[in-house]
Amino acid sequence: MIEACPESRKNIVESSQVPSDQLEKFFNPRNVAVIGASRNPQKPGRVILENFLNPKFRGKVYPVNPNAEKIAGLKCYANLSEIPAELDFVVVAVPAEKVPPVIQECVNCGVKAVVVISGGFKETGERGKKLEEKIAQIITGSDTRVLGPNCIGIYDAHSGVDTLFYPPHRLPRPSAGKISFISQSGAYGGALLGWAATRGIGISKFISCGNMVDVNEIELLEYLGNDPTTQTILMYLEQTTDGRKLIEAARTIVREKPIIALKAGRTTEGARAALSHTGAIAGVDQIYSVAFKEAGIIRANLSEELFDFAFALSLQPPAQGNRIAIITNGGGFGVLATDYAVYHKLQLAELQLDTIAELKKRLPQRASVENPIDLTGDASVADYEIALNMALSDPNVDAVLAIILFQFPAINLGIVETIEHAAKKYEKPVVVCTAGGGFAEDCKKMLKSKNIPCYSDPNRAVRAMAALASRGAYLRKHGARVRVP
Repeated sequence: MIEACPESRKNIVESSQVPSDQLEKFFNPRNVAVIGASRNPQKPGRVILENFLNPKFRGKVYPVNPNAEKIAGLKCYANLSEIPAELDFVVVAVPAEKVPPVIQECVNCGVKAVVVISGGFKETGERGKKLEEKIAQIITGSDTRVLGPNCIGIYDAHSGVDTLFYPPHRLPRPSAGKISFISQSGAYGGALLGWAATRGIGISKFISCGNMVDVNEIELLEYLGNDPTTQTILMYLEQTTDGRKLIEAARTIVREKPIIALKAGRTTEGARAALSHTGAIAGVDQIYSVAFKEAGIIRANLSEELFDFAFALSLQPPAQGNRIAIITNGGGFGVLATDYAVYHKLQLAELQLDTIAELKKRLPQRASVENPIDLTGDASVADYEIALNMALSDPNVDAVLAIILFQFPAINLGIVETIEHAAKKYEKPVVVCTAGGGFAEDCKKMLKSKNIPCYSDPNRAVRAMAALASRGAYLRKHGARVRVP
């Protein structure tokens, strides 16, 4: 039986249209309850409870389980009405059939934000669909917002909110950064989070929205558009609740922040799989492609492209054109990068005659000063400094791809500072490609710490450069302000 909360803790409003700023409670709550907290360390409710014991989360967490007195050293409560605090945020991890009465209790207690981790809803068929409809009926007319069901919820690297039921030793959490990620698949989103963490890519917020019985991808997009800790937004979409509203929201946001989307369900078979996954109707892929382009959304076709693009866009300014210079100390890499540049519709910049003359004068005779600029395997940090500054200062060059093979002995850690200074001086995007382990990996980490995106494959580096060019082209076309990270 659900007990009513005291009248002072009710907060019911007449309209179900709650302003999006009330989503703030999902990301910065003071008091959190976990319904379905378990004594079993392998259960989702236990993992989630322990996530909130992380020192980064500064609020209080209360386990709710009528069959336990203590869990993880914390006093356990039979229901929400027993908790001696006003609750902002509740995580629900109980079987699907028990969720509607729990949601009713949340409404009775005036809880603003609820994440339903539980599965077993419309993705399973008619019975589950009716359970979702019941949840929607319960929250109508209240200011209780529900994320999910059938999701893994939220990870906020800044506030410490973490409802992911994957143990941190199985799924490492990324450090705090500038990229936020909305995913309609919890498993896919979680896997990409782990991928980002192992590569040192920081995250601001991650939101798995599941079946979207209430809070949807458009509201989340608008929230992130106003979030000061988010500079770049990623989306994994299987469907949209309202295509027109999504495009309208995106068109406004992309003037300040790039949006990158990976759209699943492109084929008939993929669309059918999406329906059984989250109950989503995926829609016609060609329509999405046209709409994304119109709205300024950059479309990713591969998983790695999501973060590759986001990494470059969050660290470097948009390119003012598609003319790039390639600088390398390995000729073969320069040839590959040239092929990839043409494939991705970038142009090799035609260097001015003065630039070519100065490069010939200042670089060793063995260097090839045509674009791509091949400094050869004997190239030193000083050679890269000359080439970078000459290329970036050339009016015909919009961006530079620096390919550096750190295995050659003439290259030392000074190259990191050289690239950093050149990129800042000319405010043109610089992307680095390097391959190898050991010393090369150490240099890659240092470059990332200096806001220089670095990739291990020339195709990935060129694709990221193409994203910077696409971003710049959209901003110029619409007269929007170009933001320098």
